Amino acid sequence: MSERDTFLKQFRGQSIGSVTNQSSTEESFQNEVLRPILKLQNDLFIASFINYIAKNKADFYSYTVEKKLSVIENVIQKDIKFRNALKGMIIALFTSDEYAVYIKNSSNINKRMMSILIERLKSQVQLFELNE
Repeated sequence: MSERDTFLKQFRGQSIGSVTNQSSTEESFQNEVLRPILKLQNDLFIASFINYIAKNKADFYSYTVEKKLSVIENVIQKDIKFRNALKGMIIALFTSDEYAVYIKNSSNINKRMMSILIERLKSQVQLFELNE
């Protein structure tokens, strides 16, 4: 294992969620790789979304909470450029072996990745308030 891979695994921390012998490869990857990275990168995701709001959704702050939750989901699902930037923030913290697993099943892993990220941002919607 390279120094980079060792560093990344230590830096990210432990698995989040249970991994058993019955866990699928994707579920194991989600709990061992994706969740720790998403937790680590949380502040960056928040900052990125605030920047996105500032550039693209100036009226976001006047929306109801329900509308804000809908916007979070729609933006990540439909704005491919923004979605790819978010994916890059996650994939950049994969080890070489994890990247090899990712490229074998990128479609399903991307779905899991974005689903978890959407839920993470939605659960922190209160952070997307206008600071006056």
